[in-house]
Amino acid sequence: MRSHNRTIINVSRQTVLANSGAAADTFLKRMAGLLGRDRLNSGEALVIIPCRGIHMLFMKFPIDVIFIDRANTVVGLCPNIRPFQFSPFFPRAHSAIETPAGTIAASQTQMGDSIQIG
Repeated sequence: MRSHNRTIINVSRQTVLANSGAAADTFLKRMAGLLGRDRLNSGEALVIIPCRGIHMLFMKFPIDVIFIDRANTVVGLCPNIRPFQFSPFFPRAHSAIETPAGTIAASQTQMGDSIQIG
């Protein structure tokens, strides 16, 4: 992954979502996303900016997705979304944080939590 080593923390729960986050903030980076990868390693994340919904077409593995608004508040959760599925559309979302499956449960992330991306 094109890592920018961004740390992503759930401030509300005092849990780390990722210690190696990368941003997909251009058209080409958003198009590529995680395609072609066999897995997302523990501690890795991809932050898609802007994003209100994702698809898992042609993906090889499930992921957890956390949707946040412009204030970095959680406005949507998609645990264990599987290949060839679509997430719901979250109109209030500004970004999506794609993490390994199980991250939402392990970090106890909930709607309304505050996320810090550093």
